[in-house]
Amino acid sequence: MSEKMTFLPKADLLSVDELDRIASAFIRRGVRKVRITGGEPLVRKDLDPLLGRLSRHLGRGLDELTLTTNATLLATRAKMLVQHGVRRINVSLDTLDPDRFAEITRRGALAPVLRGIEVALAAGLQIKLNTVVLRHQNADTLPEMIQWAHERGMDMTLIEVMPLGTIGEDRLDQYIPLPMIRDRLESHWQLEDLPQTDTSAGPSHYVRIAETGGRLGFITPLTQNFCAGCNRVRVTCTGRIYMCLGQDDHVDLRAALRDSPDPDAALDAALDRALRLKPERHHFDISRRGAAPALPRHMSVTGG
Repeated sequence: MSEKMTFLPKADLLSVDELDRIASAFIRRGVRKVRITGGEPLVRKDLDPLLGRLSRHLGRGLDELTLTTNATLLATRAKMLVQHGVRRINVSLDTLDPDRFAEITRRGALAPVLRGIEVALAAGLQIKLNTVVLRHQNADTLPEMIQWAHERGMDMTLIEVMPLGTIGEDRLDQYIPLPMIRDRLESHWQLEDLPQTDTSAGPSHYVRIAETGGRLGFITPLTQNFCAGCNRVRVTCTGRIYMCLGQDDHVDLRAALRDSPDPDAALDAALDRALRLKPERHHFDISRRGAAPALPRHMSVTGG
């Protein structure tokens, strides 16, 4: 996110009923996994009823209902997630150092995040950590962080910096290629590549670390394009469906629901139109200092 964000009025956001209708339409089309992302989904006051609505599809077309969170509120909401059939979550966490955490998040405190992870594990949630690798802020401490995660039974995924949205820093100063990180890790451990069938369909390439027994994923939108195997689309809180994180083509599902005399038919037609627009690939470039971001849209708008 940018340091100064403009937030939308509540009327612009999809209601629980609208979110449920969109998710139900996807499930009727064969989508078997739904993930709630953000921003930060745990701050939404109506998350409890939303998950209650979505969870009715579990075992009836939906295999999995998951969530991505920064874990700051996880200690108070972990049991609610479990009650609604959530069995695993992703936690976005870039460092275990309190000072670096405050620097990266700008004002956050690490202790509530670690407490949230502890409570969630105790509640039976499976956790995978998502870590954006930053050249000067966490690249040097990744082995310790991976060891910490694997000791607690958590998988971890490393993610290359993506040139989305204007922030106060140059992305080139933050960026480090993940193949370089893998080379460094292989000086510590033995990494065994896992077949694609051993992963959830998505952008991560996984390895197993022999010494820790845990899995480590690599998401490499810049160095090793994964678009050919990507089966994901994202719907924003305002009802825009983006077929690719790295493209700006979208279709307005909210308009289909709110402006049509037959919302269900309009929603189906909008989804038909949207899915035909899924592109072959994105075209991220982070090679020039001072270059504009690939897209002005911040990651927080689209969801992780």
